[in-house]
Amino acid sequence: MKTTLISKTGLLAGGLALLAAASIPTTVSAQSILTYNGKDREAKLIAGAKKEGALTIYSALTVNQALRPLADGFQKKYPFIKVNFWRGSSRKIAQKVLAERRANSLVADVLEGSGLSQIMVKAKGVVPFSTPYANNISKKYRDENNLWVASRFSYFGTAYNQKIIPAGTQPKTYADLLDPKWKGKIAWRIGSETGALLFISNLRIAMGDKAATAYFAKLSKQGLINFKGSARTLVNRVVEGEYPLAIQIFAHHPVISAKKGAKIGVQMMQPVPSVNGTIMVPKDVKNAHAAMLFIDYYLSKAGQNVLKKARYFPVVNGINPREELTSITPRLANLNENYVKPETLFKLRKGSQNIFKKYFKHGKTVVVKRKKKKKKKQ
Repeated sequence: MKTTLISKTGLLAGGLALLAAASIPTTVSAQSILTYNGKDREAKLIAGAKKEGALTIYSALTVNQALRPLADGFQKKYPFIKVNFWRGSSRKIAQKVLAERRANSLVADVLEGSGLSQIMVKAKGVVPFSTPYANNISKKYRDENNLWVASRFSYFGTAYNQKIIPAGTQPKTYADLLDPKWKGKIAWRIGSETGALLFISNLRIAMGDKAATAYFAKLSKQGLINFKGSARTLVNRVVEGEYPLAIQIFAHHPVISAKKGAKIGVQMMQPVPSVNGTIMVPKDVKNAHAAMLFIDYYLSKAGQNVLKKARYFPVVNGINPREELTSITPRLANLNENYVKPETLFKLRKGSQNIFKKYFKHGKTVVVKRKKKKKKKQ
């Protein structure tokens, strides 16, 4: 059994074929499946999914680390469903889905990503769904309108190269970042909902707008490097020594690199900003039965343990992250956490963008484009 990573060029053609084969002819019938909670729910989902025979996932999860193992585990459980997936940032996922809907050629059946839910909710591009597995997640991580459910947690910190900055001498607080000795040495990720914008929003919430604005005016004098590339690539640049410091990075990335022998450390600055990824169903979904089976699997202990093994942070109660991630998990490390709800992140977005434009937009910008994989000769 093989899952398929969809290429950008072949996505539309493959999607049209899937749509033609779909067994759910209307949105109404699909919606009745998405919210069905009868005792025979699983049997109905399996019966319908056998007719559909396919599932397409759009996700921001790292492919080999988590997305492929999840897809493989799901297909092993339901071998009659052919699983396809495409990986992109939350913004790219939203753009692709909304473009497909405008063209009346929707391909995706399940959407997953951080910073994705409110874009899709505001665009009216997702529909309500119900899964019994959501009961294993705290209510504050679930949408009251059932348009999304938390899929994973993300915590953010500061990465530092320990060859350049010995452990113990790194900046430990947000105020420490204002020390003149760090001028020109700090990078942060732009073009992402969870990069510079979340850093700004976190401190706006923690300090209040007046104090936060005064802080950003001082921080702007530090000559922050605006890095436009993947979150993982930015941490790699810290490992390589190109940037001594990177703020607002996924805290688990340096931990993973350190486990492999890299001289890199992570400093959690309080309050630690955190967000949750979300999982959703797009409006006009075609493979509704398969979509719900996958969401059930994703939120089950089996699916959440795949995330745990991949060093992501599970959302299901009773499943803790891997031991090496304990020190960066606020509730386990006794750290002050600022959980930013998806709707709060979206609400603060415009104001935080304005702050970025005023104080940081004209700083040094580095753009790293994703390398295209060479096609193998047949």
